Amino acid sequence: MSLSPAFDALDRQPHLLLVDDDDRIRDLLKRFLTQSGARVSAAPDAAGARKLLESMDFDLLILDVMMPVEDGFSLAESVRRTSKVPIVLLTARGMPEDRIRGLTIGADDYVPKPFEPAELALRINAILRRTIATRGETPETVTFGPFAFNGARGELSREGALVRLTEAEVALLRILAARPGEVVSREELAKRTSAGLERSVDVQVTRLRRKVEVDARAPIYLQTVRGVGYRLAAD
Repeated sequence: MSLSPAFDALDRQPHLLLVDDDDRIRDLLKRFLTQSGARVSAAPDAAGARKLLESMDFDLLILDVMMPVEDGFSLAESVRRTSKVPIVLLTARGMPEDRIRGLTIGADDYVPKPFEPAELALRINAILRRTIATRGETPETVTFGPFAFNGARGELSREGALVRLTEAEVALLRILAARPGEVVSREELAKRTSAGLERSVDVQVTRLRRKVEVDARAPIYLQTVRGVGYRLAAD
């Protein structure tokens, strides 16, 4: 019997990569996530993870931050240069600045240790539902300036050329594009994305502005409504 709700975000069994140098935690989580309905590959360090990433595709990565030789931050940053696969960071360091660093790198969630495996499974399922499960969704493309954003595919293009986005940026843009011209509060954005904290929403907006604004300090499209939140100035 499954120990937690089965992963229901995909039509198929999700494939997860778990990277943690603690053998006990790695074995426990692999067993739990497998019983919860996922296919799980595991590695004890970043080097082992890279070998698996070269030979297999994954729906989500779970990376421990405090690993020897190469930590989870470095591995996540390296992965994010070439892939939009969702990333969850695990760490005993629960300081806000560490969480912000992880989200700035492009992680989709940040789970401090100790945690309940069932909570991690639910967080993973929520990310997969948000970032991958778009069955039956065909929202029209929203345009702003030279950009076009397709929410169903999670793709942003500039005059036909794709702009690389992290999954966190896609989630943020989906919410804003669904209500073009309307103000969305920082609180709502924090609740509906993996950011969790309003400060983290600000970090994600700043990163996204660097990709779509001529001058991120004087934004035209991703506008700040002081004291409230943000809005997308669509065409």
